[in-house]
Amino acid sequence: MRAAAFSGGARSSKYSEQHSRVEAQVPATKSGQRDAVAVTDALRRAITAGELAPNQRLVEADLTEMFDASRGAVRLALVNLTGEGLVERIQHRGARVRAIPLEEALEIVELRAALESLCAARAAERADDAGIARLVAIGDGMRAAVEEGDAEAYSQGNQALHEAVFELSEMRVAPRIISQLRAQNVRYRIRLAMHRDRPAVSLPEHLAIIDAIAAHDADAAAAAMRAHLTSVLAATREYFG
Repeated sequence: MRAAAFSGGARSSKYSEQHSRVEAQVPATKSGQRDAVAVTDALRRAITAGELAPNQRLVEADLTEMFDASRGAVRLALVNLTGEGLVERIQHRGARVRAIPLEEALEIVELRAALESLCAARAAERADDAGIARLVAIGDGMRAAVEEGDAEAYSQGNQALHEAVFELSEMRVAPRIISQLRAQNVRYRIRLAMHRDRPAVSLPEHLAIIDAIAAHDADAAAAAMRAHLTSVLAATREYFG
């Protein structure tokens, strides 16, 4: 396996470990080769998890070797991710992880506010006792993470809470769109979530979302989600503007 797929030629243990993690996520087909769907999914996960940095090169030949996939499968995976806004192809330079400019990142948060507030309202209408208990447990974990100063655990709880709201909403289209938007914004989301002051600010916002859904108050749930993402928008402007 060659490190050039993501590093542009750098050979270090850091990149070797990174490549191993990504490669391990890709299941083989019956023929032993990975198909375009599997390669697309693995690269998408690596980008959304922040394992691949903005502007990091994605070399087709090296990805073919890494994933034991055909050149056509790798090329189609890159086309798919270009369509999702996660990869960009530069003429005569190949593909790389797309870096999102701040103005676009802010617009993404505004779109998320519209869609996620709708999901929160639907979750309030449709959540059963088990779903509410799941949200409460996530909220308890986030509260504990703030008390312990564990920013990484808080970030994981944040992600889990939003995903739980999507599932409880039972909506199909909105969560897919939101997932793409969140993936494009991953650099800002991760850095913002890990900011030392941010968890203490966003915890009560998340707890308000949970309380409204638990009360089956759709209007309050939508308002709480919108208020949270309005706060995210303001913080993104402040920290990155």
